[in-house]
Amino acid sequence: MSLSTTPAPARTDTAATARGGAPASVPVATRTVRRAGIAVATGSLAWAAATLAFGIDSATAWQDLVYELTALLFQLGLVALVAVQLRTGATGTGRLARFFLHLEHALLGLAMLSTLSSAFLPQYAEEGWYLALDVFWPLSMVGMFFIGIRIAIAGRWTGAARWWPMVAESWAPVNIPVAQIAPELMAYTAGGHLLVGYVALGVVLATRPELTGARDH
Repeated sequence: MSLSTTPAPARTDTAATARGGAPASVPVATRTVRRAGIAVATGSLAWAAATLAFGIDSATAWQDLVYELTALLFQLGLVALVAVQLRTGATGTGRLARFFLHLEHALLGLAMLSTLSSAFLPQYAEEGWYLALDVFWPLSMVGMFFIGIRIAIAGRWTGAARWWPMVAESWAPVNIPVAQIAPELMAYTAGGHLLVGYVALGVVLATRPELTGARDH
């Protein structure tokens, strides 16, 4: 038996490590980003249409149900958006950056429970648990705003994909004050902002997924 002193070849079947010891992310497929973009655009367009058609406080039960279900569709689009942001390292690849995206997913999950409660359990609107869940709707949207700022700063997404999230995700800072100061305008500012912001962002992701660093596999 002979002993070899030749160094063992480096392994190529393991992911390279990124700064901080975390595994380097595998490039996301463009089709994944496209699907998320379509989900964002579709959900945003549906909620914008219901908001502009029925207003924030719908006149009838069926209008209110449509409004809430389209809001849920919008939230599902945001879940897909945050998932793509996480997989592409849009806010950075560090643990803290990834933690806040996971936290946003949790906030969106609770906000979706609030939406479902509004749609199917409106009789409990004065209960403590209902009011507690309702807080997560604006919290989740404020969280999206800070994510948009972080994406612009990080610069990992490029072109319109870098800057448009900050525009789209400013929904809460724009519309929450309007709801307090001029509630009669809320439907128009909320619906219009969805069209200019999230619908446009969804179109950018669906048509230019490579701006996120996605690649065809």
